[in-house]
Amino acid sequence: MLQFACPSIQRIFFLSSISLLSGVTIARAQQQYDSTDHRATEVYTPVPPIVTPGAQCGEAPSDAVILFNGQNEDEWVKVSDGTPATWKVADGILTVDKATGNIQTKRTFTNYQLHLEYRIPADITGEDQARGNSGVFLASLGKGDAGYELQILDNYNNKTYTNGQVGSIYKQSVPLANPSRKPGEWSTYDIIWTAPVFNADASLASPARVTVFLNGVLVQNNFTLIGVTRYIGKPYYTAHGPSPIKLQAHGDKSEPISFRNIWVRPL
Repeated sequence: MLQFACPSIQRIFFLSSISLLSGVTIARAQQQYDSTDHRATEVYTPVPPIVTPGAQCGEAPSDAVILFNGQNEDEWVKVSDGTPATWKVADGILTVDKATGNIQTKRTFTNYQLHLEYRIPADITGEDQARGNSGVFLASLGKGDAGYELQILDNYNNKTYTNGQVGSIYKQSVPLANPSRKPGEWSTYDIIWTAPVFNADASLASPARVTVFLNGVLVQNNFTLIGVTRYIGKPYYTAHGPSPIKLQAHGDKSEPISFRNIWVRPL
């Protein structure tokens, strides 16, 4: 059995392997063997690509797209007008600039594995939703908060509605656990996103699904989304293709949160 230094990566590897290999069938050429022959159930193609893992838990593997390298925002733009992102970059850390607003990736993605780390300020103030509020939009569908949001919030010692706390698919799915770290400590999201598929007439062919680990703990287990996340009203689907990944600059008055080590593996 393969062993990984990071439990969340081990679980994600297992889930991804099931998803990617589920369509593999035994080649007809192998049917020449009798059912009692071990070779009748052995598959040799396709051969999985070789990927060099990061040297330490959380480091980007060799096939990852680095979205934030600790030095610049070259992979990001402002959602408002598409100009280069201007959040604060210092000491390898990306910090939200609420005046700038949301930012999103220049590149678009369909299905992927995403890793990011975030930190709630140690001196955070406020309560409920006005305490370290941000979010990762797994597919950004335009200006504002349009898309599918995985919530970021300080819930170490802060109560709110449970389908809006950290680890939730905002107002759709309550997280399976609350593995929040103390403010001032770094937290980690590892995410498997399967984008929705639409028919030629824009009707929904298959909904979006997501698996999420927060600090190595499973908080969303292949959850099926019922549409975009909304603050008011019921979710719905609107046909779209490959989309950017968006980070939210929430409008609450608490201190802004920070990010580091963001990378993605298209699947």
